Amino acid sequence: MGKRVSAIGITVCSVLLQINLINASAQAPEDTIPGKDTLFIIEKEEVHSFYAGTGFGTNMVYLGTTMSQDSPFGFASLTYGFMDHLYLSVTGYTLADFSPFLAYYSLDLSFNHTFNSWFDIGLSLSRYNVSEALRDTLFNSFTYANATLGFDWKILYTRISAGELFSEDDYFYLQVRNSRYFETPSFAGDKAFFSFDPYINLLLGPIVSIETGDGTETAISPGYKPWKRNQGSSTTKYTEKFGFNEIDFGLPIDFSYDFFTVEIEPGYVLPLYSDIWPAGMEGFVFLVSAYFRIF
Repeated sequence: MGKRVSAIGITVCSVLLQINLINASAQAPEDTIPGKDTLFIIEKEEVHSFYAGTGFGTNMVYLGTTMSQDSPFGFASLTYGFMDHLYLSVTGYTLADFSPFLAYYSLDLSFNHTFNSWFDIGLSLSRYNVSEALRDTLFNSFTYANATLGFDWKILYTRISAGELFSEDDYFYLQVRNSRYFETPSFAGDKAFFSFDPYINLLLGPIVSIETGDGTETAISPGYKPWKRNQGSSTTKYTEKFGFNEIDFGLPIDFSYDFFTVEIEPGYVLPLYSDIWPAGMEGFVFLVSAYFRIF
């Protein structure tokens, strides 16, 4: 919405999503993971399309927690599109500080539909499978289902996303993302342009309240790596609840030319809980990605 006619959104990590990477925090989409709404310009609706993507980032933050354990990561993806509405993606991830080379991979199925100039919807289902050698270190394999409503207010574009994470336990997440897309006039034979999509995203999800003799702290509860209820002393009380996880800010900058798009995205993750250990994240993240339309 608010973008060039027939622009396509591609989800690499759900979303991503939607992970925002900057859910790597990016997400991915949405979610803060290479889950980007990367744009390819086409003149008409195609029945079949195929894309390849690659990139790297400083830290993969997904649904408020670091999937890469603060390690830089790289990714490569293939995406098939049908009628510019239904997409199937496979993405592999490698981490700089861990082996094997393929640390984990994701399978993503997403559907989007624009009803009119101000309203659209999106549905996605993602499966993340981690290498058996890294399950104790990184996270448990999990599935994430997400539904999104998009509202174009002309001045702002708002996405409201509700998702359920299925792992050892089930966790509910809610995200509200506001962005403002704009682009430069086209050049190079009307094939190239720059675009910008600054955003602010609010994430709500599971929070753990930790009560000790010294007071109460709050920490994030990673849905795909549940917190350990036996941590701490016998006098420590843990209570899980639904609450504010984080606010993340990002400034995706795209250069699009004909069949490819290159994007850089600096971002900042601001936690809304008091203790970022062991899986939380605070600070700057950076993502570089490139996507190519094969046909």
